[in-house]
Amino acid sequence: MAAKDGDGWALCDRGHRHWGIHGAAGLLAVHHTLDGMPYVLMQKRSWWSHHGGTWGLPGGARDSHEDAITGALREAHEEAALTGDLLRVQGVYLDDHGGWSFQTVIAQAEGLLDASPANGESSDMRWIAADEIAARKLHPGFAETWPRIRLTLTPLVVVVDAANVIGARAEHGWWKDRAGATAQLIGELGTLAAHGLRRPPDGLPELAQWFPRLTVVVEGAARGAIGGPAMPAVSEGATGVSSVPEAVSEVSEISAVSNVSGVTVVQASGSGDDAIVALVRNTMPWEKVLVVTADRELRRRVEALGASFTGPRWLLNQL
Repeated sequence: MAAKDGDGWALCDRGHRHWGIHGAAGLLAVHHTLDGMPYVLMQKRSWWSHHGGTWGLPGGARDSHEDAITGALREAHEEAALTGDLLRVQGVYLDDHGGWSFQTVIAQAEGLLDASPANGESSDMRWIAADEIAARKLHPGFAETWPRIRLTLTPLVVVVDAANVIGARAEHGWWKDRAGATAQLIGELGTLAAHGLRRPPDGLPELAQWFPRLTVVVEGAARGAIGGPAMPAVSEGATGVSSVPEAVSEVSEISAVSNVSGVTVVQASGSGDDAIVALVRNTMPWEKVLVVTADRELRRRVEALGASFTGPRWLLNQL
């Protein structure tokens, strides 16, 4: 294993020639402005490069020891001087050509970050509104996948009704130690947050890996699962930091917000259902919210606010 051991041409099953012996990866950095429009950091390829003069994403060949996220972030640093501390990975889109693949790493950016060509592979770097991208002269591979990738740009928040999920799990004696059962669930969700989900519910875009923000709402005796002082409403992602809307910690239905193992844990001051509804109501307009619960009345309430829902079994199957 060595740096740049992925450099070289490869043939896919379609008979096309691609750069990257071990496949390739690119970074799609996206930032939503206050009006909800996603802007994507685009790279214009130098004239001498493969498909020179076209627009695409910072990216390139993966080394043999790299996963898609590591490779994409390295390429973004080499080509645009971007660093991962200002990005939060939200998913990986796989474009499989048979025997060769390109993986697009979608990451939320804190703002329209400064970026400019950092080496000779790019002639321009700029943030372009998602609605304007199709009008550009695009790299053929990116042009083919862009209509599907466009659907993945919306950040997703998964809100877990802890009491309902633990009850659905139906482990013997859980009702005697609700705090312990909740702490176990939060720990398992932390592992899931680090490694990514792989099976989104029906109706959500298909991604090879999926890193939504995970928020768990606990109530009653289960609040004892969280030790120590409350922390700011911040959730660690696969890389970088992204915040739950600050107003959430001010909502009357919520007594504390903590971060445990990369999972945002919300302690309800009273009803857990009311706290979940408050979370849905206070998310950013461009975010999509998925509530994990089997409670029919709660489902009705969150659906009325524009959120979607799925049952506990979907989540438990991921653990």
